[in-house]
Amino acid sequence: MEENQDSRKPKNRVKMREQFAVERARNFMEVPYGYTPEEAMEEASRCLNCLKPTCRTGCPVSIDIPSFIKLIKEGRFIEAAWKIKEDNALPAVCGRVCPQEIQCESMCILGKKGDPVAIGNLERFVSDYERESGEIKVPDKPEPSGRKVAIIGSGPAGLSCAADLAKSGHLVTLFEALHKPGGVLIYGIPEFRLPKVIVEKEVNYIRKLGVELVVNAVIGKLYTIDELLTAHHYDACFISTGAGLPLFLGIPGENLNGIYSANEFLTRANLMKSYLFPEYDTPIKVGKRVAVVGGGNVAMDSARVALRLGSEKVHLIYRRSEDEMPARKAEIHHAHEEGIEFNVLTNPVRFIDDGKGNVAAVECIRMELEEPDASGRRRPVPVQGSEFQIGIDVAIPALGTRSNPLLIRNVPHLSLNKRGYIIADEETGMTSKPGVFAGGDILTGSATVILALGAGRKAAQGINDYLKWKFWDTKKFMN
Repeated sequence: MEENQDSRKPKNRVKMREQFAVERARNFMEVPYGYTPEEAMEEASRCLNCLKPTCRTGCPVSIDIPSFIKLIKEGRFIEAAWKIKEDNALPAVCGRVCPQEIQCESMCILGKKGDPVAIGNLERFVSDYERESGEIKVPDKPEPSGRKVAIIGSGPAGLSCAADLAKSGHLVTLFEALHKPGGVLIYGIPEFRLPKVIVEKEVNYIRKLGVELVVNAVIGKLYTIDELLTAHHYDACFISTGAGLPLFLGIPGENLNGIYSANEFLTRANLMKSYLFPEYDTPIKVGKRVAVVGGGNVAMDSARVALRLGSEKVHLIYRRSEDEMPARKAEIHHAHEEGIEFNVLTNPVRFIDDGKGNVAAVECIRMELEEPDASGRRRPVPVQGSEFQIGIDVAIPALGTRSNPLLIRNVPHLSLNKRGYIIADEETGMTSKPGVFAGGDILTGSATVILALGAGRKAAQGINDYLKWKFWDTKKFMN
């Protein structure tokens, strides 16, 4: 009897080779090496070619996952990359930093009995293959629509929206406050997770679509939204400035020297390359003993950057258990391998002065989890009398961010919620101000790259629809 075809498929996913932990903990080179063509084809062969591919429903930008994996199986790597780019303008980024394990891969049928197909690894492989081969395909430019759209912020949501609008024939200007485009991709995510040359190549692709990029442009100071819509004759505007205002602990001693917000710490290291000082003239205090407070991806990034800068001991302090950390499991695993010391069920209560205005220690208290509440989450509560101190000379709170009011507080008729985020329609991104759309973290608070990309695509469609009825030509309609 002939062996069933599915029984011959590899059962376990092909793992990506990585730098050894002891080596990578002291360099900023990318941790995983990526698949070889043979490894990619082997992993792609695990796909079951489902008649109803649930993996696609788990993708916020609705990539045709079965089709691009089928092309990889056939060795048609360039075509696989082009297939992804029909729906995702930043595949090399998403293949590296998106949480596929809770999105597309979580919906893979194979995952019910074993490892799901490594969709993210395959997306990374084909996008890298396309870039390294030089066969980057830029769609033919559509007929100009004669409409102008301003996009404020060149992070994932802004880049995604710009790409789709350019493909629709609109003149798109992307305004970026910093000197390099990419938003959180360029200033927030470390080189060893997302090499900046990758971001630059992805941005260059979007510029080739016809998008104009203006850097060092702080909208709200350089121009207001109303000036863009009137004096500069933009027909619509998309706000995608993210949520870049850091949160702090609000405990005694938090203003001591040696305490950075994660935003400042990572921006110095990533965008301004302080790890190459003095080649790059951006100093940063490298502590021998560092405490990072938080349990998300930003906390993991901060701890691992501190280690690579030369810290001898890095403590990660988190008030819940490790199982409840919101960071990706892969990042937690890498942090453990590299020697980060996890202090879970622990909460800081004050920073201690060395007598000269510098942080010398952090006093913490042990926490315990109560029984689950109605939402199913267990609330951490202090264990009385369990205070203890950890000696440090640098502390990095990584507690999340909130909306920065610099732009939006000067926009009349723009509705905000009680937390200061813009209120907009979830499907179209339309705000309370005519012609102004918004998407990404400025609506939701800190979220993932792929969710921001999805918000940018939805807003692009919303802007397209808005421009159609704004400039509706009744004579053409009658004909």
